[in-house]
Amino acid sequence: MHDYYAAGKELDRLARGIGPLELARTKELVQRYLQAPPAVVFDVGGGPGVYACWLARQRYEVHLVDAMPLHIEQARQASAAQPGAPIATLEVGDARQLDWPDGCADAVMLHGPLYHLTERAQRLAAIGESARLLRPGGLLLAFAITSYASTLAGLVNWWVHDPGYFEMCRRELAEGLHLQPPDWPGLFTTAYFHRPGELEAELAEAGLPHEITLAVQGPGWLAPDFEEKWQDEGNRETILRLVRLMEADPVALGISPHHMAVARKPG
Repeated sequence: MHDYYAAGKELDRLARGIGPLELARTKELVQRYLQAPPAVVFDVGGGPGVYACWLARQRYEVHLVDAMPLHIEQARQASAAQPGAPIATLEVGDARQLDWPDGCADAVMLHGPLYHLTERAQRLAAIGESARLLRPGGLLLAFAITSYASTLAGLVNWWVHDPGYFEMCRRELAEGLHLQPPDWPGLFTTAYFHRPGELEAELAEAGLPHEITLAVQGPGWLAPDFEEKWQDEGNRETILRLVRLMEADPVALGISPHHMAVARKPG
């Protein structure tokens, strides 16, 4: 994981490929559920700070934690570029053990940890630590990757004919574990891809009642020549309208690379 992210691939990921759809929808969903500013938001696993900077511009008090020193440095530079609305704090840290007091957050966004912590016990520890930070009634927005992601991408791009790629898909579908084949160095790094119902069960086991799970990209990324279509404002709105229409549908959840689960701390 560290080698993969140390190459700097995350900095512009949301600006290329199907990334702009993920960016637009994540902002839309986060804005829908966050309380109005000012509020204290922790972005745990927030990478180079795209969402943290955006939330800071909305006048939230944002604290960014990420496991990669490179991401924190990139986020620091992005924060410095908006001096009127900086990220409150930035630190290298572990989602399973955060150096913050109980009940200090109104909301936590939990991104990368839920797919880079491949053991269930580790993911539960990260969810539990987020719950510890939340005030009673506080909001957790938990992001996961679906176990169907590589299979769908492999079909769309016709990569599944390769035996190594096919075996990767088989393991993801059976076990949830994503392991990059040796002859596919450009693929996503080691991760856990959640199967239907798993994320909700993990939240419940960690003591956070689940409210709803929504598709981030939904079926929108499957549009032929997606990047070209996204450049047109009318096409963009059509794609987003369709995703919104289906965002809670089980079929849309199955074909959406990312999910966002909403949970609240009791009290």
